[in-house]
Amino acid sequence: MSEEFVVTTLEYVPGYRIKKILGLVSGSTVKARNIGRDILALFRNIAGGEIVEYTELLAGSRDEALRRMVEKAKSMGANAVVGVRLATSSIMSGAAEVVAYGTAVVLEKE
Repeated sequence: MSEEFVVTTLEYVPGYRIKKILGLVSGSTVKARNIGRDILALFRNIAGGEIVEYTELLAGSRDEALRRMVEKAKSMGANAVVGVRLATSSIMSGAAEVVAYGTAVVLEKE
């Protein structure tokens, strides 16, 4: 596991044991819609189907929250985050927070 960093929703990683639990880590981002996306979304809403602009916005937000969580875990000396979960909540009209959280651990080969 020299350079590899594991992020998993599992509570364990097959073939490894948890040597040390470093604690809870999280990463979050708050993103707001913009007028350009809203106009495109309005047209898609009328026509029906997936609102790609919002799908992409939320996907990017999830990636950013996960990246921030991993950065915090690495700064604690972790080589993995287990039990990862994602949560989204509305902060205000047109803005949402995405949070990634899990347990930072040090894994070693069994």
